[in-house]
Amino acid sequence: MPALLNKFHFIFEDTSVRYYRLLRLFFCIFLMLNTRAAPRAGAALQAGAAAVEITPNHFPVLVNGGMLSKTATDVHSPLHARAIVLDDGQTRLALVVVDSCMLPRKLLDAAKEAAAEASGIPAANMLISATHTHSAPSSMGALGTEPDPRYPAFLRPLLVEAMGRAARNLEPAKVGVAVANAAPYTALRRWIRRPDRVLTDPFGNPTVRANMHPGYLSKDATGPSGPEDPDLSVIAWQSLEGRPIALLANFSMHYYSATPISADYFGLFSQRIEARIVAGNRTPEAPPFVGMMSQGTSGDIWLRDYARPKPAKPPHDMNSYTEALVDIAQHAYQTIEYRDDITLAMAQAELPLRYRTPDKQRLAWAQSVVQAMGDRPPKNTTEVYAREAIYLHEKQQTRLLLQAVRIGSIGLTAIPNEVYALTGLKLKTCSPLQPTINIELANGAEGYIPPPEQHALGGYNTWPARSAGLEIQAEPKIVQAVLQLLEQVAGKPRLAPIPVRGPAAQTLLESRPLAYWRLDEFGGPRAVDQVGCHDGIYETGVVYYLEGPRSAAFLQPGKVNRAAHFAGGRMRSHIPNLGATYSVSLWFWNGMPSVARPVTGTLFSRGRDLAFGAAGEHLSIGGTAAQQGKLMFTQGPSSALVLAGKKNVPRWTWNHVVLVRDGLAVRLYWNGNPVPEIEGEAPPVANVPQLFFGGRNDNHNNFEGKLDEIAIYNRALTPAEAGALYVPADP
Repeated sequence: MPALLNKFHFIFEDTSVRYYRLLRLFFCIFLMLNTRAAPRAGAALQAGAAAVEITPNHFPVLVNGGMLSKTATDVHSPLHARAIVLDDGQTRLALVVVDSCMLPRKLLDAAKEAAAEASGIPAANMLISATHTHSAPSSMGALGTEPDPRYPAFLRPLLVEAMGRAARNLEPAKVGVAVANAAPYTALRRWIRRPDRVLTDPFGNPTVRANMHPGYLSKDATGPSGPEDPDLSVIAWQSLEGRPIALLANFSMHYYSATPISADYFGLFSQRIEARIVAGNRTPEAPPFVGMMSQGTSGDIWLRDYARPKPAKPPHDMNSYTEALVDIAQHAYQTIEYRDDITLAMAQAELPLRYRTPDKQRLAWAQSVVQAMGDRPPKNTTEVYAREAIYLHEKQQTRLLLQAVRIGSIGLTAIPNEVYALTGLKLKTCSPLQPTINIELANGAEGYIPPPEQHALGGYNTWPARSAGLEIQAEPKIVQAVLQLLEQVAGKPRLAPIPVRGPAAQTLLESRPLAYWRLDEFGGPRAVDQVGCHDGIYETGVVYYLEGPRSAAFLQPGKVNRAAHFAGGRMRSHIPNLGATYSVSLWFWNGMPSVARPVTGTLFSRGRDLAFGAAGEHLSIGGTAAQQGKLMFTQGPSSALVLAGKKNVPRWTWNHVVLVRDGLAVRLYWNGNPVPEIEGEAPPVANVPQLFFGGRNDNHNNFEGKLDEIAIYNRALTPAEAGALYVPADP
């Protein structure tokens, strides 16, 4: 401030001096606003890479990543910090991947400040992320584990060294990218539980409607709680002569599970891709090629596919698993086309967020538990979360450092959280840079960020702690902030999501429905009507963007048809002037066994919201009360059975139904069969505009599973019209 005042003291001087000083001040301001670091003569992209070993040299060492503290005394594979430095003549930046479970922002800020002095890279242009191996030394406290007393101080200068070495290795370079599909090697680990199988949380409350690792084909689960991200992305840099410099891979799979101390599959991938790429490309005088694997959006992801039967023996170990990923990455690498005429950009922002702090009752409970513990570490889950409640109460709020990077037309995002696959898909879909690659646990570690609808399902990923303590609306706030950063570095606006419209969807549109809901939204509360003004509303208890019916007729090349999973909530709509003649077409995937409850679940209901005794009409799957496992059309309470089908509804399989109401007549067509599955008569329900999907109008016997492609017609479809809406779908 004194310097600024000195610039303006000319106001009180004589006129000639005043004019001179005013001109000089304006000239200085012009230079400040319009001058950037001048590019080097003939400058183009430069890249340099380096790997520095960060394996601890003192044992025992604390290891975090588990609920309780543990130590390691042996090294099973070395740990590294791998760095890539890029420079286009105007912007210099660093990308660093560290074999660590998580890294605190305070440590990284200190390393960045020191590296800026040593390398000339602005601290704001450094992206440092953890691989999330659960078998590395503890650099920060989490759940029942404290930071190792020696390791963070040991690690910090090695991070600086990695960036410094990479900067010294800068040379003219070219870059390219490829994205491969590695779907067989990643799957949802968080599944929705049946409503009669709710578990108790560490605070003694029955809130757990979703938990991790349910087991293969679990009888306690209704289905995965979200989508997968199968992309294995590869960015590669070469010298202008074609010598490999570095490779940055990215994949969404949590960790394999290795014995500490180990870099897990991330380190093994890096070693093996290096060996594959440099074979026949060795230049003794050149810097060594550096390969690295960064962590994608894997907060709800692991490697086991629980939707399949348990295999007789594990399909792979860590070696064969990594080898399969290296095969995919190498094949993608061989398809890359390189460019050297690209520019760089990087932006970051701090996002303030609140923690979900304990109320007075929970805080008092936590204080009593911790007081009884004394100075010892927690020895069970209850003690862990009691101590975590006090941490959140003391901290109250935090600031997340978010980043976006542009490398030519390639986008990178950096988020200091364990990010759900759905969040990553939102960013990839809407980013103005294609492809965009998401790196989690970057520039700090602030725990899981479940999308808001996931909080209603509870489970470990939502229990308030440093591992999952941010406010419920943290995820959409982070998504918006990161998209703004992507727009900033791209210099153009984000993309709007475009519905996937294969031939089946086009056929349905051409059949002139009154309303058509694709159920392909990223989130609620609106279910968009594709043909008119009858948008639906999702209630709490619905999760989004899961895979819908798998059929070429639903898809476009490279796209996935999406559906919503109903877990206690409904989608409701209001269609005035819908008479006694109408038709409903929908796809459903039932997650409940038919022996679980009196009515397995209601697919469609017409009636007044919350009407006593379920006045109205409903299409349901029978349960233990009547017509077990069969489709049934009822009016009033479920015991007032009117019409029932003949075949059992298979669990975890996509099916298509068309309900035709033609005055008194009721017909139900199933999976394209022109012979009705249900046929009969029932008094019509007229002049009731309220429609419900995934639950009954009285909010009882709600459906547990996925719904997709719902259409309403204000006429009775013929058997031929109903059959035209069906296409065979994979299970």
